[in-house]
Amino acid sequence: METTKLPPTSPSSPTTGFSVPSAEKVDGFPRRSMRRARQRRSHSSSQFRYQSSQVELTPLPLLKDAPVAELHNLFCKKLQQCCVLFDFLDCVADLKGKEIKRAALNELVESVATSRGVLIEPLYPEAIKMISVNIFRTLPPSENPEFDPEEDEPTLEASWPHLQLVYEFFLRFLESPDFQPSMAKRYVDQKFVLQLLELFDSEDPREREYLKTILHRVYGKLLGLRAYIRKQINNIFLRFIYETEHFNGVAELLEILGSIINGFALPLKSEHKQFLVRVLIPLHTAKSLSIFHAQLAYCVVQFMEKDATVTEYIIRGLLKYWPKTCTQKEVMFLGEIEEILDVIEPSQFIRVQEPLFKQITACISSPHFQVAERALYFWNNEYILSLIEENSQVILPLVFTTLYRVSKEHWNQTIVSLIYNVLKTFMEMNSKLFDDLTASYKVDKQNDSVLLLSDSVL
Repeated sequence: METTKLPPTSPSSPTTGFSVPSAEKVDGFPRRSMRRARQRRSHSSSQFRYQSSQVELTPLPLLKDAPVAELHNLFCKKLQQCCVLFDFLDCVADLKGKEIKRAALNELVESVATSRGVLIEPLYPEAIKMISVNIFRTLPPSENPEFDPEEDEPTLEASWPHLQLVYEFFLRFLESPDFQPSMAKRYVDQKFVLQLLELFDSEDPREREYLKTILHRVYGKLLGLRAYIRKQINNIFLRFIYETEHFNGVAELLEILGSIINGFALPLKSEHKQFLVRVLIPLHTAKSLSIFHAQLAYCVVQFMEKDATVTEYIIRGLLKYWPKTCTQKEVMFLGEIEEILDVIEPSQFIRVQEPLFKQITACISSPHFQVAERALYFWNNEYILSLIEENSQVILPLVFTTLYRVSKEHWNQTIVSLIYNVLKTFMEMNSKLFDDLTASYKVDKQNDSVLLLSDSVL
């Protein structure tokens, strides 16, 4: 039996309070600091949506004032009323209708959040229909084909004043004490989930945040959909890696997976190990790795903590895909390696220490000071230092020559200082081996000098 648990590093979920700001207050989105200033008109997927024929909405009685006998009928009418879509690209069109729908959605949210006995069986199809009509739509192509989530402003959904309330209703619906999975599974089926996953490609981060929380609730409550959800996320990632190299919701899906992996039963199924080797490790090759690397590293470490035997696959996989020309990615890889070494078992460390420290040695000799600095920081980690000390006979010969050479040649004084600290640590750790390696290094240098002199004479 699997359990699900949100990772401790999860970003905060969207607000679940039913007091949602009015349309005038939610229409904007705070601008982020950008390296490249771009003034872009914010398009929306609303322009690609079917607009309902002009339906004149009229206010219905308030749910809180309805007699108990009429409550469910009125609730159903409000759900039907909220199936009407409006054109939010025209700011002044249908203002009365927009306000009536917004008020109705607010009422529905509050009712589901605070009232017991509202969610009876006949309301399930009406509720899912209202949610589907509002959220499922064709997402527009990005108006900036070279959109960079780290630098450019996202395309915001113009209909967010209503869409936010629909998502809030859906979340409250799933979290209600009256929610019956046996009834919901008739309507929240595989087709529904597939459409929900497609929405993760929305450029609007507010929408992806809601989708993340909602999909996590669906996974937790509708057990029959778990394998299907994992399979479809797997497919999204494979398309992202090998075909499109573009999908806006990779970070959010990885965050959900972090909690799913946390709940895997032991021993791990071969399906889960294949996902690690064939999907999570190759995800490190993505050009946009920096956007979702924190979530990806969390998933990788979760796998290790579940089953230590996957450690060698992980480290050898990272070494296989180690970046050759991007120093920013090298720094990220080194950070992830440290996270892995923080929880590695000593028996697993022995299996990977040689190839791993050959790569770390190459990083120490990098002319880019951030790469060298990040590699040398490993010696500031007490647990990693204890592993190095236990295996100094293997590790010290691998790194000594590079440390000694770089300490004499590197252009950055901070790197030189860090190397001297590492050499001092090694000397205290195993003085005999350190002295032997020092003597050997000096002999090699003298021999090299003799050879160079001979060549110059000839």
